[in-house]
This record gives sequence, structure tokens and C-alpha cells, in this order.
Amino acid sequence: HVFGQVAKKSDCYDNIRITKSAWDSTFCAVNPKFLAIITESAGGGAFLVLSLDKVGRVDREAPLVSGHKSAVLDIAWCPHNDNVIASGSEDCTVKIWQIPDGGITSTLTEPTVDLVAHQRRVGQIVWHPSALNVLLSAGSDMKIFIWNVSKSTILSTIDCHPEVILSVAWNYNGSRIVTSCKDKIFRVIDPRTSEVIQSGTGHQGGKPAKAIYLRDGRIFSTGFSKMAERQYAVWDEVCAAIF
Repeated sequence: HVFGQVAKKSDCYDNIRITKSAWDSTFCAVNPKFLAIITESAGGGAFLVLSLDKVGRVDREAPLVSGHKSAVLDIAWCPHNDNVIASGSEDCTVKIWQIPDGGITSTLTEPTVDLVAHQRRVGQIVWHPSALNVLLSAGSDMKIFIWNVSKSTILSTIDCHPEVILSVAWNYNGSRIVTSCKDKIFRVIDPRTSEVIQSGTGHQGGKPAKAIYLRDGRIFSTGFSKMAERQYAVWDEVCAAIF
């Protein structure tokens, strides 16, 4: 067994107004330089970016990344550049931000790139694990777009989900994605052709299920049974069989 120990108060971040959005997200992202947290914001959407070494009480007037017109739902740091972060919002857009090395000293309102295509809120964004400037976004319009961020163009559109997409994850080399959907089906999709390679019934509970790829190519999922019991499962990608 592994037991965690609470960090000293002096090593923690304090006085952060975390968003009250009911969207199912972690609302934070971290990389080797920065911690980003989606915050409660009046009249738009914003998130806080803090240097990892600047712990302690956060000033209520601390500068924010604040360019969305509605609540921010998801944020993700670029795996290839620690100063680049993407955000998805209820305003149907995805924005790419450049964070200076020392962190932001004044509120940032102008994104580096604006990605506009979704017709409804953007709830999930995931960077490609190995290809530079490739970003995936999933929205409540039941569509997944794969973007070339440097050119602000769509590389691929995936439109095979009949209901809201609950989670999306790349495999370790970025050749496939796995999705979970409100219809309780897991789908393995080729992101280049948008073809559904494999699909199978997942967790049968009414609450959201999530799925990610493991390094060996199998799929790990969490969800609920029909009796609302918590479940986790490991799946073989090829035959969609549970272990």
C-alpha cells in the first residue's frame, strides 16, 4: 500500500477561486514549469497560470489568461513546448496561448491562435503525443476535430458519435484514439481516416465512463454498473474483450 502525506501549508497554493462549472473535467493542468487552474470568472472564461516555485497565497488580483467569452471547460499543456497551453470553452472555440518564461505579469487576453469550427461547447482538448502542433478537440456537437495548430486548419473530422463524447485519448504513438460516449460504447478510431476500427459495449451505468490507452496497447476504463457501483476494466483493443 502507498500512503500519501499532506504537504506543508507553506508548500501549497492558497486562495484560488476554482471554477464552479459542473462540466466533468480536472480543471487543472501541470507541466515541468507551470500549474494552470480554471478559475471562477464573471463575464467570460479565464484560468490562472502559476510558476511551480511560486507557492503560497495567490493574490485575488493575480493576472489571468482571459480571452474566452464563456466558461473555460478544459486546458492542456503542449507536450513539446512547456510555454504553450490550449483551452476549450463554452463559447465553442479553442485558443492557443503563449506563456512567457517567468509566467504572466498582466492579464493575457490575446491568444496566439484561434481555432473555430465547433457549433457547441468544446469540452475536451488533447495534444498529439508525438506530432508537433497537432491538437484534438471534442465538442458537445458530437464532433471531434484534429487540428494543425500552426496553420489553424482541420486535418481530420470525426463524426461517428450519436451522443455526447465523454472522453478521448490518444494511444502512445498517436496512431489511434479511443473514445467513450453517452451511448455506452467505446470506439477505437483511426484519426487519419476517421474510420471506426473497433467498437464495443462499455460500462452500463448512467454516469460518465472514461477510457485511456495503456503503453502496451490495451485500454483502461473507469465507469459504473447498472446498479451505480464503481467499476474499472482493462480491454483488449483488437477484440474489445474485457480482462
